[in-house]
Amino acid sequence: MDGVRQKVITHSGKKVRLVEYSKAMPPHWCTKGHYGYILKGRFEIEFADRTHIFKEGDGVFIPDGEEHRHRAKVLSNVVITIFVEDA
Repeated sequence: MDGVRQKVITHSGKKVRLVEYSKAMPPHWCTKGHYGYILKGRFEIEFADRTHIFKEGDGVFIPDGEEHRHRAKVLSNVVITIFVEDA
């Protein structure tokens, strides 16, 4: 996707993704779960019933599944996140 770069490392059965989002990333809908942290910048995540703004230092937890479908939007010039998931 435009505006997204990532580096993936596998360590001790876990996949660690360092992801950089830029303003070039269009708002998009996603159903995949996320568990991680915002290292830099601000991110808006819109759920069916609420919208959250995540900023540097915030943890992010979004379970898998269609009922957790969410829309992501970059609010700052760059957002850097780290996600950890099973390999």
